[in-house]
Parts: sequence; structure tokens; C-alpha cells
Amino acid sequence: MRRLPHVTWLRSFEAAARHSSFSAAAEELYLTPAAVSQQIRQLEQHLGIQLFKRLPKGVQLTDIGLAYAIPVRKSFVEMQAATDGLFRVQRKSLVRVRCSISFAALILAPLLRGFAQAHPDIDVELSTAVWSDRMDGAGVDLDIRYGEGDWPEQTVHPLPVEEVTLVCHPDYAAQLGPEPTEAVLASLDIVQILGSETDWDRLFHLCGIEAARPQHWMKADSSLIALQILSAGHGCALISRSFARRALAEGRLVAPFDLSLPMQANFALVERDDLRGRSEVRKLVDWLLVQRI
Repeated sequence: MRRLPHVTWLRSFEAAARHSSFSAAAEELYLTPAAVSQQIRQLEQHLGIQLFKRLPKGVQLTDIGLAYAIPVRKSFVEMQAATDGLFRVQRKSLVRVRCSISFAALILAPLLRGFAQAHPDIDVELSTAVWSDRMDGAGVDLDIRYGEGDWPEQTVHPLPVEEVTLVCHPDYAAQLGPEPTEAVLASLDIVQILGSETDWDRLFHLCGIEAARPQHWMKADSSLIALQILSAGHGCALISRSFARRALAEGRLVAPFDLSLPMQANFALVERDDLRGRSEVRKLVDWLLVQRI
């Protein structure tokens, strides 16, 4: 394999090619024009080809010099980008947040643009988990959890989420009629969200219906997946209005009846105990707590 030219020769060549001038290249590289000329001559001798035409005023790349300058310049740009990306001192503060996939996709992610605009010096790293109740070894600063609040961390902030309602596609809603009668509810094709099986029993009780809820038509492990199933046009699900807000606002889905069912548990923003008053975390916490969740 042929030995590569010395990097200092290539650096002088790239600068001279970019400026079409040995003098300008020398000024950029803090060298003398004679040193740049000598390094390029050594490069030409190493390659066995002339890279520049020496003119009465200035220099001009030869055809082979122009062809060589393009990949050389690209290589220096890529090396600079890699160096900056891996080793540059991080100028932004980082806050790592974890929550469920539904909360991340349907609630938090759409809000984060507002935080980024208000705090351009803070990066938010968002990760998801199906169920989480501890931070040890998880690499997160803030955890958004669903449950009764019996967690070991010292600082827990309630995140009020809107009540549950029945959600479906407009085409499916057209088949249901204007009122949630016992006959209508008993005939529903249910998309059952895992972990929320008793919501339908609570809904029937709220409506004064003693009949057993119908069997599910399909199951989903999250509100996000349930909403995607409903968007295809069939079935209904009991979903928090906070999770369905965008789909309802855009008319992709509807809430055909005026039904509201309290959440079985609560969402909360949990801080890691050893944050030591990090200002970037405090800014995100304060911002989240005033958002409409």
C-alpha cells in the first residue's frame, strides 16, 4: 500500500487550493509563503505530479490538482466534524427525561419545541419505557410515571392528566347513534388497552348499566397503539383526552358521547434524588408544571 503524504503537506495544499494563493494559505496557517511553497513542492514530488501552475501572479490548480483537492478538502471537513462531535466541550446543558411511549409521543414531544425556544442552551434527551419505577442505573434525571405515588424518591410533582372518554373514528361514530344507551355500549367493538381493563366496568357503572362489558375486539399495550388502531376506522377505546387531544382537534378521531371517567391512577414527574440543584433540571421542571398536560 502506497504511503500517504504527510498531513502538513496536505493541509498546505488544501488551503492553497481553496484560496488560489500560497500567500493567503500561509496567512491562514501561520506560515511563510516560502514554507507553504516548499510543502506543496514536497507533496508534488511525493505524488510525482504537478498540482499547481505557477503563474506570474498567483497560482492555479492543474486538472489533476483540482480533482485531488476535492477529496482532500472533504477529508479535512469530515475530520473536523468528527473532532467537534466527539471531543468539543459541550456548551449546552443536558436533561434526560424518561416516560411511557404514549406520554412521550402524544403529550411531551409536541410540547418540547416550546421549551427549546425558551431555553436554547438546554438539550432534552427523551427516552421511553413500558413501565418504570426506579432510576438506579437508568441514566435519567426526570421520570414521568403512572401510579399511586408510592415511590422512594423525595421529590414528586403531580401532572394532572385529563379524564378518560370514549374515542373512535368518525365513520364508526356514525353507527352509534346520539346517546350511550345500554344497547349501544353493549354492542361496541372494544380496543382494550392493557392495564386499563376495569375502565369499561367503571364506565358501565357510571352510565347505570348493570350488564357486563362486551368482549374486546383487539388489544393494545398503549394509548398510542390504540389510537393508531382506531384511526383505521373501526372500534373504540377509553383514552384520556390528554392523549387523544391532537387526534380530536384535527378531526381524525371523535368523542361521540359526553362521557368523562376519572383516571384510575395519576401521572407524576419524579426527580432523581442526587440532582444537587442543577439549574437546567429546575428550569425544565418549572416549565413542565405550568404546561397544559
